[in-house]
Amino acid sequence: MSDHYHLDTLAIHAGQPPDPATGAIMTPIYQTSTFVQSAPGENKGYEYSRSGNPTRHALEELIAALERGRYGLAFSSGLAATDTIIRLLNPGDHVIVGNDVYGGTYRLFERVYARFGLRFSWVDLSHLDTVRAAFTPQTRMLWLETPTNPLLALADIAALAQAAPEKVIVAVDNTFASPALQQPLTLGADIVMHSSTKYLGGHSDAVGGALALNDENLYQQLKFLQNAVGAVPGPMDCFLVMRGIKTLGIRMERHSANALQIARFLDDHAAVKKVYYPGLESHPQHELARGQMRDFGGMVSFVLESEAAARKMVSRTRLFSLAESLGGVESLIEHPYSMTHASTANSPLAVDPALVRLSVGIEHVDDLLDDLRQALG
Repeated sequence: MSDHYHLDTLAIHAGQPPDPATGAIMTPIYQTSTFVQSAPGENKGYEYSRSGNPTRHALEELIAALERGRYGLAFSSGLAATDTIIRLLNPGDHVIVGNDVYGGTYRLFERVYARFGLRFSWVDLSHLDTVRAAFTPQTRMLWLETPTNPLLALADIAALAQAAPEKVIVAVDNTFASPALQQPLTLGADIVMHSSTKYLGGHSDAVGGALALNDENLYQQLKFLQNAVGAVPGPMDCFLVMRGIKTLGIRMERHSANALQIARFLDDHAAVKKVYYPGLESHPQHELARGQMRDFGGMVSFVLESEAAARKMVSRTRLFSLAESLGGVESLIEHPYSMTHASTANSPLAVDPALVRLSVGIEHVDDLLDDLRQALG
């Protein structure tokens, strides 16, 4: 589909033409494991659903279009997508990673792949000179989250991509922003990763991951790994993610508007010591956020007086459900130290036990503010 269309149009149409056989406006769910061949080795484009499925192919084309990329790949989870990227590397290779990332990313890198000879350096990506100093002759990848999980720090994608040596793959986890707010490929990144469980799907009913990229050689390597390793989503999950993406643009507008009001409320509350939200002018990278993102997103983190206060507060909300994950239409609250980031305990990436993270949904903001007000006491 032509790349001159706006994102809201692409979200509804890219990769999703009406079914030529029936005229169905929605992409069919090809709930099949295999495809009949007319002769040995002769098929109609598909042979086995691990290798390729029409519903998944539609999602992959859609993801590529949203990220202004040439290629898309879909996976069974965001971690499966991350795992596939790391399989591009060889023992002895070095990876520079931001020092504030999703706990599952830290677990995969340090507790799985470090055992196979990969080396990881955890670096503050907000300081360009520090990143430049971290590159070694063995560095093969720069892994960015921006905004980060859970402290909402930003990395300057364009500056870091320009600073990276040619041999270094620049991969960006774009889950928190979504392509509605940020398109890293247009800023120089080589690969974009999503947990499509989150804002892309948007309804807390499907688990998935996705990659988008432009380089054909990288795509062929990743496509081979997708099939060889086999961590692919089923057609129903692909359908659900596509269904969710259709409203991505308007959902992100409401997520962002609600989150900004909530961040301002928390910033003024006596019980709150610190608020992390790039939309606040007090955020140290507010101007970078204004230039790199179309809006500031739906994630807000804040610190209370103590771990006990944080645990008490997250157990008192009524509309904010206490649960892991994020990016759904409903608001969620969690305690990263004991939940999503428990795997970083006793590491340099350990989070403050008094930290609370919000995934601000699209409910009426006054109701959400009332809920937080009563929970904070």
